[in-house]
Amino acid sequence: MKRMMLVGPSRCGKTSLTQCMRGEALHYQKTQAIVWSSAAIDTPGEYLENRCLYSALLASACEADVIALVLSADAPWSPFSPGFTGPMNRPVIGLVTKADLANAQRISLVADWLTQAGAEKVFITSALTHAGLDEMFAFLNAEEPSCLTQ
Repeated sequence: MKRMMLVGPSRCGKTSLTQCMRGEALHYQKTQAIVWSSAAIDTPGEYLENRCLYSALLASACEADVIALVLSADAPWSPFSPGFTGPMNRPVIGLVTKADLANAQRISLVADWLTQAGAEKVFITSALTHAGLDEMFAFLNAEEPSCLTQ
């Protein structure tokens, strides 16, 4: 499985996704520092929200196979600028989380924000209902990063 680094604002669902990846029951846990596992690198939202911490994201990206930009379906705006992940030099996917909280039009808007930020493929997910997780796992388990070969 490709190791995925999750980058997104606080409370967007990064840790909930990692709990799903490990087969754990969902429970709120505030990520205070970067959490490393064999399948994921879970970054605190504050690392995105404070530019002085971007260097930690860049350094951590070296250990990832894929960068996942994460936004919840009910996000009021996107914190990602166009080309945000360019310096990370890794394939980029987008993850719209909490899809059970928004309508299709809102989800499409958030997916567009992730595409504009550099995501080459966007997955619509919900840790609560497990929607979209099979597709995300299939991508992570694929031999080649399919988002770069098409």
